Amino acid sequence: MNIALWIVAGVFAFGYVVGGIVKLRMPYEKYAAKLHWPEDFTPGNVRFMGVVEVLGGLGLVLPGLLDVAPVLVPIAASGMALYMAGAVTERIRRSEYKELLGDLVFLAAMLFIAWGRFGLEPF
Repeated sequence: MNIALWIVAGVFAFGYVVGGIVKLRMPYEKYAAKLHWPEDFTPGNVRFMGVVEVLGGLGLVLPGLLDVAPVLVPIAASGMALYMAGAVTERIRRSEYKELLGDLVFLAAMLFIAWGRFGLEPF
């Protein structure tokens, strides 16, 4: 189970960090034109989401890898699960049901990591 938790955390941490960097680096107008959902948010909100994704992604792996406060891993996973619950809500509000599936996968993965690291395989 420990290996599965590490793999899931690593894969999704990579996804969050890359997605967050894209939100931080790509000009808002270009990003909004490409995806359309950012039109509901200000440029500052989208940048904040990028910061949350980068920090959350790093929080999924770095505390465990460095063995410095590893309890932060399930806390980061819980925080990212809440973040993804907000994304799911936004997808439902916008009737973007195809894209909703990806957000539900991320949400389920974060719940799996939080459940696994809080209870089954703590560090």
